[in-house]
Amino acid sequence: MSVVKFANPRNPTIEGIVAVGAKITTENLIESYDNGIFPWPHQGYPMLWFCPDERGVIDFVDVKPPKSFMKWYRKSRPQFKITMNQNFSEVIKNCKKQKRPGQDGTWITSQIEKTYRELHLLGHAKSLEIWLGDELVGGIYGVQSKKYFSCESMFFKVSNASKLALYELIRQFKTDGVTWMDIQMVTDVSGSFGGKLISKDDFLDRIEK
Repeated sequence: MSVVKFANPRNPTIEGIVAVGAKITTENLIESYDNGIFPWPHQGYPMLWFCPDERGVIDFVDVKPPKSFMKWYRKSRPQFKITMNQNFSEVIKNCKKQKRPGQDGTWITSQIEKTYRELHLLGHAKSLEIWLGDELVGGIYGVQSKKYFSCESMFFKVSNASKLALYELIRQFKTDGVTWMDIQMVTDVSGSFGGKLISKDDFLDRIEK
């Protein structure tokens, strides 16, 4: 299967759209993320691929979790088990089902769920799991490309589990010598952990594109 040659993401775009209609395949996902581009389905449109003018990132040196979370963390962390890449399929499945304020439905289509699972098997996607006993109660997943990790989605079934997943992922990356990650857009949760917007050019400079 041929790989799409995406347009230069530094070129001016309309609302950050770099390409329209390219199929979701593992080959196209690897190529797109390596160039700072990600897919974002919109109902009623062909597949849309984005590199927005402003990009959400977390610089780990800036991470200062909310005091309320850290108080909970010190008290409750011991009851949870943290694993990496032990159940990617269930993490993305739960992210797909997670209800989110102000959103009707999910951008994680069946095709995206299937292809990102394949991407994980190829070593290009990672997950972190939060367990309470034998139950998966939280998690986060994303894509590992050549120069950066792009966080895609997270879920929780008990209070603070998604925040715990984000915090533990950051801690793991810092242990590995990583200094930042892509979050695409800044949400209330990621913003409370230091998420911020930088320009598209600054982001592409970071990944040397």
